[in-house]
Amino acid sequence: MVHPSKSIQTVRVQRARGGDVRRIRDWVTVEEPMEIRLAFPDPAGGPELVRSIAVTMRTPGQDFELAAGFLVTEGVLASPEQLREITYCRSGLGPQDYNVLEVRLHSGEDVDLDRLSRNVFTSSSCGVCGKGSLEAVEVQGCAALPAGTLQLPAEILAELPVRLRQEQGDFARTGGIHAAGLFDAAGSPVSVHEDVGRHNAVDKVVGEAFLAGHVPLLDRVLVVSGRVSFEVVQKALVAGIPAVAAVGAPSSLAVELARRFNMTLAGFVRDGGFNVYAGSERVE
Repeated sequence: MVHPSKSIQTVRVQRARGGDVRRIRDWVTVEEPMEIRLAFPDPAGGPELVRSIAVTMRTPGQDFELAAGFLVTEGVLASPEQLREITYCRSGLGPQDYNVLEVRLHSGEDVDLDRLSRNVFTSSSCGVCGKGSLEAVEVQGCAALPAGTLQLPAEILAELPVRLRQEQGDFARTGGIHAAGLFDAAGSPVSVHEDVGRHNAVDKVVGEAFLAGHVPLLDRVLVVSGRVSFEVVQKALVAGIPAVAAVGAPSSLAVELARRFNMTLAGFVRDGGFNVYAGSERVE
């Protein structure tokens, strides 16, 4: 299904350069809200139960992958077999609402509704907000990632952000969008997605892999534009990604989480160099 909205659009701007002022058209990244609803059969035999679980500010495109990735990294979905279908909202005979997405499950018995009882709002800038306490985002049920599933040559690691940038078509036009990419140990891109929110871009690549049955991603490295936060490392951990590389700096909680779960975390990966904050044994 093709989403009718585009990821970028043109606007009229007044550009001033060296005293020269002129009106031109410029490209900007599209940002729109998307509500994710979870639907599943009523165990009591009643009508289908529908729960609104999140609203995220995102760049349209790969919405199904975004929803699936969000549910995986939030610990709601564990297997593609739980999914019956993902659709845009269908209200009677009217047009579909492309900013409301419904994820239908075969059964709600395996869904921890208590995890979804909080009101979750995710902005494009900071990730998931409104979680009541730090304990609410603490990783549960995750084991330390095994060693030996991925080895990264240093020269390949140093090149990953450059290779990510080569796949960022919307960034080249707007300069206002983040990217996340999955790469193999040889530095070849497996999947790259862009979004106004870096956490959404991560969910898109994770969701794509999940829907294809490729999670856990034990032989992949996640590369993100900009800084790397606790939430980005958490999403990588849940998806079984052993290494994360970022153009910018990691936060203290990102470093702590990576060290706790035996992940490799590299920051300031640019200009031919990098800093390894955790898991240096995977870099050779």
